[in-house]
Amino acid sequence: MNFYIMTLFPEMVMDGLNTSIIGRAVNKGLLSIEALNIRDYAFNKHHSVDDYPYGGGAGMLMQAEPVYQCYDALARQIRERKAGEEERAGEQPDMACGKKRTRVIYLSPQGKTFNQSMAEEFAQEEDLVFLCGHYEGIDERVLEEIVTDYVSIGDYVLTGGELPAMIMIDAISRLVPGVLHNDVSAEFESFQDNLLEYPQYSRPEVWHDKKVPEILMSGHHANIEKWRREQSVIRTAKNRPDLLEKAELTEKEKKLAKEIQRDGQPVTE
Repeated sequence: MNFYIMTLFPEMVMDGLNTSIIGRAVNKGLLSIEALNIRDYAFNKHHSVDDYPYGGGAGMLMQAEPVYQCYDALARQIRERKAGEEERAGEQPDMACGKKRTRVIYLSPQGKTFNQSMAEEFAQEEDLVFLCGHYEGIDERVLEEIVTDYVSIGDYVLTGGELPAMIMIDAISRLVPGVLHNDVSAEFESFQDNLLEYPQYSRPEVWHDKKVPEILMSGHHANIEKWRREQSVIRTAKNRPDLLEKAELTEKEKKLAKEIQRDGQPVTE
């Protein structure tokens, strides 16, 4: 999978993403991450990309042309790469690359809030482009021309889109086959089936007088899975009851969730 980040601070995103699990996946060729400096496409000797907004107001605005030129160069790069891959595969090169438009994600508080379902959707793409704004934002005209998706990571304002882009790339990368040592980890974790992850324990068996639940040492896998599912429902009801609206629960699980929300503890049978 190929990630491209259009930014004013390429070192910031690359330093963060070339470490840990994501960095290892890049080294293995499972991921490709490239940051393009929008300043390289400025049309003045000072490489400035901002100007005052029409109508007045505080702050500066990123201009349309440098952003567009950066995107245009990147789009050509992607088309040429795909044409080369098709040619090597013995297919007729499609330099127009009209099969499918590459998705361009603009990180903005105005976008839809990023979640695990969106991560799963984006993970199906071969290429993803992230556009990171700065200052007071980007000229609306270029956004209308190149952006396919507006995405937010929460209801707050940051100084730029670099951190949100890094968060999204991390979440999406985990879903690419081979990135995690244990691919099952990507399937059974928080937000799977709109439920939070169950509590987990490791050695030692007793720590600070707290013992690992007996069920987890029983070796009875069916009972363990049943316990874990129940704990996920309980934890979600306590901490994120809003997620339960989309979760597929049995009647027994719905009753358990209501007990947790009402009393704080399940009724034992």
